[in-house]
Amino acid sequence: MRRFGKGLAGREGSGILQNRAYLALLSAQLVSNIGDWLYLLALLTMVGLKWHATPWEITMVSLCMVLPVLLGGPLAGMLADRFERKKLMVISDLVRFGVLLGFVFVTAIWQVYVLLIAKGFLDVIFSPAKNGKIKEIVPHEQLEQAVSYSAIIEQGTKIIGPALGGMLTAAFSVTVCFVVDAGTFLISALLLTKVPGKLRSAASTPAEGEAGQATASRKLNRGFWSEMAAGIKIIGGIPLLAVATLTLCACLLVLQIADSQAVVLFREIPGVPDDLLGWCITFSGVGTLTAAWLTRHLKLTPLYKMGIGGAMLGLVFAAAGFIVSQVTFTEGVMALMLALFAFAGLGAGMTFIPFQVTLQQRTPEAVTGRVFGTVSSLTSTATLIGPLFGGSLVTAFGPEPAFILSGSLMAVMGFLLLSIAPAIMKRDRAAAVPAVSGAEAVEAVEA
Repeated sequence: MRRFGKGLAGREGSGILQNRAYLALLSAQLVSNIGDWLYLLALLTMVGLKWHATPWEITMVSLCMVLPVLLGGPLAGMLADRFERKKLMVISDLVRFGVLLGFVFVTAIWQVYVLLIAKGFLDVIFSPAKNGKIKEIVPHEQLEQAVSYSAIIEQGTKIIGPALGGMLTAAFSVTVCFVVDAGTFLISALLLTKVPGKLRSAASTPAEGEAGQATASRKLNRGFWSEMAAGIKIIGGIPLLAVATLTLCACLLVLQIADSQAVVLFREIPGVPDDLLGWCITFSGVGTLTAAWLTRHLKLTPLYKMGIGGAMLGLVFAAAGFIVSQVTFTEGVMALMLALFAFAGLGAGMTFIPFQVTLQQRTPEAVTGRVFGTVSSLTSTATLIGPLFGGSLVTAFGPEPAFILSGSLMAVMGFLLLSIAPAIMKRDRAAAVPAVSGAEAVEAVEA
């Protein structure tokens, strides 16, 4: 079991909320997540509702968000495994401050694409570094609790952020949301200075530390495909993680067919107010926040939770497409849409949170960045392909059929996962081996 220095409250045996390093990291996440939801609402409002972007232009917005994750995920994971994670996070926050200010001055859609790609690459650098830092500062037996609190923060800000963004947009303009989001990155960088620097040398034996340094110096020139192969090798060796990753990628591919065109679906409702999208995002946050609590208390395997969540999410999407094709906007329709998005958030949380917990628990710390970077690239491939199908379907047939088709396929995959979950868990238990050290994990993927 890892032990930390005397200056940290996160020593073995301490409660996670007494872990000062973790609280500093969580505080930085809280601030930046609020800003991110402000930014997302402002972006969708500006491009989808103010500029009346075409389905293909909205598809390009989605692609520009995920393309950096696809291309940079494994390499960013390599950086997170081999360089100081705290410095990577702080630098990413400071540069993103400048990028977000750029959105204030955009006048054309191509400028939005450029800024989205730039922000995406910085997001890619930040994410695996943060996930790796969690494993540094949180004992293994508290990882599920740590991931749950992180999910609660993320979904809590999903409630606050869009509501705040709607008020700022109504009172001022979307540019104010971009400015506020830029400011949150500065605050996040300041909070991250309270997170300790390198702990991996203290968290492992001297031999492991020397092995990690030697590996870094020998393999610094590894390329995209080498890093991707290393991450896939680790994931493939754990049946539960392999099936969960494959399922998540398939769900994201199908889900993105419709989800990438949500703003177009809203435009199809006659008389729809501009603030409905923000309120629906807020209610989906309430649903996912509920899922964060449920996933900790339901005594089910991760695959069962993911299957239930996927089936629920699919049924809700199909219902949303059917309802929009049949009604005009009234207060009753608004209440129904808010309820649907709340259940969609619940289904999404039941799908994604158990996966994140499993990924944290089953990945050796020494290769956390690589595995998370690889997972990001795999899931981004799915979210890259989905919008292409979505743009074609919406252009040809409208958003309602896209939502009905996407939701139906998602529900089928959820029920299929429920049917095969027992067999996969049995195979995972049979394949289980004693945990390897950080040095052994590195040597295995480098072989």
